[in-house]
Amino acid sequence: MKRILIANRGEIARRIISTCKRIGIETVVVYSEADYELPFVKEADVAVCIGKGPVQDSYLNAEKIIEVAKEYKVDAIHPGYGLLSENGDFVNQVEQAGITFIGPNAEILSLMGDKISARKTMIQAGVPVVPGIDEGIKDLEEAIRVAKEIGYPIMLKASGGGGGIGMVLCETEQDLVAHFPKVVSRAKAYFNSENVFLEKYIENARHIEVQIFGDKLGNFVHLFERNCSIQRRNQKVVEEALSPNISEETRKKLYLAALKAAKAVSYTNAGTIEFIVDEKENIYFLEMNTRLQVEHPITEKITGIDLVEWQINIAKGLPIPVKQDEITANGCAIEFRVYAENPKNFYPSPGKITELKWGNVTNARIDTGYEAGNTVTPFYDPLIAKVIFHEHTREECLQQARKFFNETVISGIQTNIPLFLHILEEPNFQNGQYTTNLLKVMKTKA
Repeated sequence: MKRILIANRGEIARRIISTCKRIGIETVVVYSEADYELPFVKEADVAVCIGKGPVQDSYLNAEKIIEVAKEYKVDAIHPGYGLLSENGDFVNQVEQAGITFIGPNAEILSLMGDKISARKTMIQAGVPVVPGIDEGIKDLEEAIRVAKEIGYPIMLKASGGGGGIGMVLCETEQDLVAHFPKVVSRAKAYFNSENVFLEKYIENARHIEVQIFGDKLGNFVHLFERNCSIQRRNQKVVEEALSPNISEETRKKLYLAALKAAKAVSYTNAGTIEFIVDEKENIYFLEMNTRLQVEHPITEKITGIDLVEWQINIAKGLPIPVKQDEITANGCAIEFRVYAENPKNFYPSPGKITELKWGNVTNARIDTGYEAGNTVTPFYDPLIAKVIFHEHTREECLQQARKFFNETVISGIQTNIPLFLHILEEPNFQNGQYTTNLLKVMKTKA
C-alpha cells in the first residue's frame, strides 16, 4: 500500500496524513472550494478540488471521489469518520473500482448501520440491549401504544440515525405526538428511510463505549473503554479513558460484551461498541460505530497504539500485531472537543478565526483542522479542534486542562471553551460521578 486517498477533511484528514507520513505512505486529499485554505490541503502529497462548499457537491460526491482515486492510482481509501465512512454503497463502489476500503465491509455497515437490525443481531448474540421495540413503528397511533407499554421517558430514534441526528427524548405522550412527524421527516431527509423505533430512556446513565479491533484472520481484541457521558444535542463534547467510578466487574462485563458483539458479525478493522450503564451498573448495548471514532486519541494515549496504523495494516490483510494480554492501559486521558458555537445554546458560530493562541501546556495533544486566518464555514460540523490531556492521574489531567483553557485565546468566533471551564469546576465531574445529565444539571443550577 503506497498511496491512500483520504475521503474527509479538517482535523481527521490531518490526523491520517500524519500516520501515513510516518510509515511512508503518500496521501491524496479531496477538498471543497470552501476548504481551499485549510492546513490538510497543504499537508497532503496531492490535493484535488472536487466541488463547491455544500457536502452534497463535494465530500458526499462518491462518484467524483472514486474518479480522483482512479486518476491518482491510489491503493486504498480511508474515510475518516462521518461523511461516507459508514455508507455501504460507497464501500461497494470503492471495491468495484479495485481499491481497498480501510474499514469493515459493506455487509457489516448495512447490518450495524441500521439500529433495528443491530438490536436484533445483538439479542441473538446474547448481548443485553436497551428495553424497546425491535421493529419499525408504522404510525403515530402505534407509537403511542408502544410507548405506553415501554413506559415514559422514551427515546424516539431514526433507525438509520447517527451523531445524535433523528433522536429525541419524549418524557410525555404530548412530546411524542409533537416530535413523531418531525423525526420521521428527518429520518427520510438524512437517511433515506422513514423507519423509526422506540427505546426506554435510561435516566442518570453513563454512556460508555469499548474500542475493538478485528482482523481478516478472525482475531479480536479490545482497547479498553471511554466514558462519553458529557453530551449536548446527543453529541459528545468531553470523553475520557478509562471511565472513572465503575467497578472492575462492570469493566470486564463491558469488554466481554463488546468482543461478543464484534465476533457476532465477524467484524474487521476499527469499531466501537457503545453501551448505556445504569445506576445499578447494568449494561445495555446501544449501537456499533463501524469506523474510527472522533475520540480515538484518548485510547491512543493510554495504550501507546496508533489506531490509524492498525487500520491500514488490517486493511492490507495483516493480523492484529499483539495479543489481548499484551495491551495495557496507562494513566488517564481526557479529550475536549472545541467547537465554533455559542457556549450557552450550542448554536454554531461560523466565521473567520482572527486569532488562535492555544494554552501553554507542553504535553497537550491538539488535533486541529484550522489555523489563525482560516474560516469556519456553515457547510460542515463546526469542530475546530480536539485537545487531549494524558497524565498519570485524573487530577493531573484536570489541572492541565484548567491551565490550558484559561490561557487559550480564540477570536473572531464564539467557542465552547467557557463551557469547559464550568465543567472543570463542577463537583460531579471532578469526582467522576457524572452521568449523561451533567449539562442539564449545570444549566438548572445556572
